[in-house]
Amino acid sequence: MTTPTPSLTDVPETMLWTLHNRASEAMRSDGCIDDPKCLSIYQAIDYDYQRSFGKPDGSHGVRSQLFDEHVRKFIHKNPNAVIVNLGEGLETQRFRIKSPDSVLWLSIDLPDAIAMREQFITPDEQHRHISKSILDTSWFDDVPEGRPVFITAQGLFMYFTPEQLRPLFHAMGQRFIGAKLMFDYLNVYFSQKSISEKGWMKTPHYRTPPMPWGIYRNELEPTLSNWIGYPITINNVTFLYPRRLRALRWFVQTAEKHLPFISNRFPGICWLQFKKTKKT
Repeated sequence: MTTPTPSLTDVPETMLWTLHNRASEAMRSDGCIDDPKCLSIYQAIDYDYQRSFGKPDGSHGVRSQLFDEHVRKFIHKNPNAVIVNLGEGLETQRFRIKSPDSVLWLSIDLPDAIAMREQFITPDEQHRHISKSILDTSWFDDVPEGRPVFITAQGLFMYFTPEQLRPLFHAMGQRFIGAKLMFDYLNVYFSQKSISEKGWMKTPHYRTPPMPWGIYRNELEPTLSNWIGYPITINNVTFLYPRRLRALRWFVQTAEKHLPFISNRFPGICWLQFKKTKKT
């Protein structure tokens, strides 16, 4: 039985784009993620993925794999952790990661996205859904105090302007002392392309939503330190391209080590930790 074609538009529709690419990896015998839940959702939705998004690639599967690794390690060290997934859409991370019942998972997303998610994923006491914009910081109240916190944001921050992100980062940096934040970021080229008059046409049938926040890698640390209100350290995560892009993978890894002028212009994934003590 399939679910009728969803009436998603703008940023919420991108959850189908990432689902398309993650499912393509999960279907492979040599895929980078094992994700039966993702496949069941993908196959249940009556949607022409290829028409909108083109031939699937492993990019979002690899991204999920990298986030999984960091979350899994965090839970191993902190069995009472709170995992906060911002703009999670149809991500199925909690089904890929085995965690004790003492871990609390929070999914924060727009009402339309949560409604779509709940057609396939039922929340419970350990896995809660919160229908709010991430900019509405009242979601902070849903995060229990006194527990280790890991906040993730996959494919999210680029859809906001720096003016919108600055107060959010500042507020998180004051509220979630000692928490870890992991996110991916877009480079300046694709950001400018997405907000241009022509836009970024993923296929002839799909124009990506505007992505106004693009940033060079070497600007992340000073920019976010300024937004948060105290110095932070950015830890970059090497993006491991799937097997069929070995030449590109070699180039990226070489550039990151020896060609900072080029690597600074790549999109990427990073994490930071908010200070353990509040600024006085």
